[in-house]
Amino acid sequence: MSLLITFTLSESDLEYFGGIMRQAREKAKGLTQQQIIDKAEKMLEKVNNSDAVDFIRDRMYQLDTLIGMVIDKGWGLIEEDLERVLAALTYLSEPHDLIPDDTPGLGFLDDAIMIEIVCKALEHEVQAYREFVIFRATEAERRGADANPMQRSDWLEQRRQQLHERMRRRRNGNTNANKTRSPFSLF
Repeated sequence: MSLLITFTLSESDLEYFGGIMRQAREKAKGLTQQQIIDKAEKMLEKVNNSDAVDFIRDRMYQLDTLIGMVIDKGWGLIEEDLERVLAALTYLSEPHDLIPDDTPGLGFLDDAIMIEIVCKALEHEVQAYREFVIFRATEAERRGADANPMQRSDWLEQRRQQLHERMRRRRNGNTNANKTRSPFSLF
């Protein structure tokens, strides 16, 4: 049996979480990219080794995608996009955040909510990256062992560029097209 519980975050809720995200980014200013990734991976491991509920575990899958976007050399985010994803991961680099991670049953709930908000803010980046990973795996399988590294880099780079362009176009289009949009922004 499962129970569907939904809730809507108001503008003031989103502004509150945005403020928390800004505080986390400020605290994490001295961290390197690798330290942020290491802390996010450590949190992911802690959740996987805990008795966290499915709601939290499902959001951690999204965290794994965000980490992949940063460390995947084939994806190759430009600096601006890399900074957006790293900024999203900074909240997760602090175990004593809104709800301390060691709080039984609830410790990762705030992290799961923040991941959900972040993935909504980065929806075009996440979608493009997931498509890239699928494309890379499908093409590698289709081309088999006959695809030499040079050919692979050609078709992979072309698709990567297409997805990066589409991701930025959609992100910028959403910003410009919707003039009544909430002023809330994580980035």
